[in-house]
Amino acid sequence: MATAQAASDSPTHRASSPGTANPPYPSAARIADSSCFPQYTASLKCLETHQDKSKCQQQFDDYKECKKKEREARLERNKTRSLFG
Repeated sequence: MATAQAASDSPTHRASSPGTANPPYPSAARIADSSCFPQYTASLKCLETHQDKSKCQQQFDDYKECKKKEREARLERNKTRSLFG
C-alpha cells in the first residue's frame, strides 16, 4: 500500500481537474471547447454514415468556415494585446 500512496503523491501522477484550470492560450483548448464543435461532430457523423467524402462536402465547408471565423476573431483579439505592457 505504501507504493500506491507514493505514486499518488508524485507530481507526475496527480490528476488535474479540467474544470478548474484554463489553458494558457485559447488555441491550446480542446476541440470540445471550440465554438465549432457542432460542425466538427456533424462532419464526422456524416462520414460515419455515408463513408463517402463527396456526400459530406457541405458539413466540411461549414466546419471550415467556422474555423476561419474563429481564427479571425482570435487574430483580432490578439491585435489589441501588447507584448510589453
